[in-house]
Amino acid sequence: MKKILLSAALLMTLISCNKEENSTTNDLTTNATRNCASNEVLENQLREHPELAIKMNEIESFTEKAIREGRLVNGKIQIPVVVNVLYKTTAENISQVQIQSQIDALNKDFNATNTDFNKVPSTFSGVKANVGISFVLDQVIRKSTTKTSWGTNDAMKKTTQGGLNPTSPTTKLNLWVCTIGGGILGYAQFPGGSSSTDGVVIDSKYFGTTGTATYPYNLGRTATHEVGHWMNLRHIWGDTTCGNDQVSDTPLHNTANYGVPAYPHYSTCTGTPIEMTMNYMDYTDDRGMYMFSNGQKSRMLAIFSTGGARNSFAQP
Repeated sequence: MKKILLSAALLMTLISCNKEENSTTNDLTTNATRNCASNEVLENQLREHPELAIKMNEIESFTEKAIREGRLVNGKIQIPVVVNVLYKTTAENISQVQIQSQIDALNKDFNATNTDFNKVPSTFSGVKANVGISFVLDQVIRKSTTKTSWGTNDAMKKTTQGGLNPTSPTTKLNLWVCTIGGGILGYAQFPGGSSSTDGVVIDSKYFGTTGTATYPYNLGRTATHEVGHWMNLRHIWGDTTCGNDQVSDTPLHNTANYGVPAYPHYSTCTGTPIEMTMNYMDYTDDRGMYMFSNGQKSRMLAIFSTGGARNSFAQP
């Protein structure tokens, strides 16, 4: 079992999600592979605000204790979602139907009602989780801009830089939908960061399940992956060879997996376990990911418990 310990080195190698081009996978050759920029953004935040490392270590210690003592949230957590749409072109100004399709996808994935949940192999049937967190669309805010791409410096989250400030970020999950550029599918801010930039950014081409949603990232799983980060989940390979994702029931992974790997896919890490390539926190195509684990569920719920970094979202 993996030891639940967040080191300074891990803090500096967390979550990297950019799109790489022209990659061949086990059973599918595509011209793009999943990648996000959460790690890059976090590293920049740590350089600019060294005190954030202390805060994140405190959150990690709290999470470990909450899981160990069972101090998790009881009942149903329902998170209101504000969708901030920044557009220059008509295509970027995605429809209400496309926005609702993403909310629906999040609800299915976090409540184990996704139609592919029954594809989880028997090897992992004992740890596949119904996280039990739901999402409701609170409001959609739209803004026309002159920008062709936004990058990953949080400009889309700041009205002074042409974007939109977050709405009630301590009680509502803010999603920004825009063209990020640089092949980035999306990125998230981990618990502990500033509320003025808190939330998740998703490129409009990978948001929802209809409209501009583009194969192989057209099932809403980019948002599922990024919201997982927002709820304190790491990449399943721990962002280093055979790394630690701080979850005890996910197998050691060599590194990220892409496309839709054939099952079983064996790790070369200690014990050569079968990798959980269908986990939302890997880098597979949308159709290749369809589960969280119980350990990940406990880790996510811990941040909503009393004293947790996102407890304000669990209040009536």
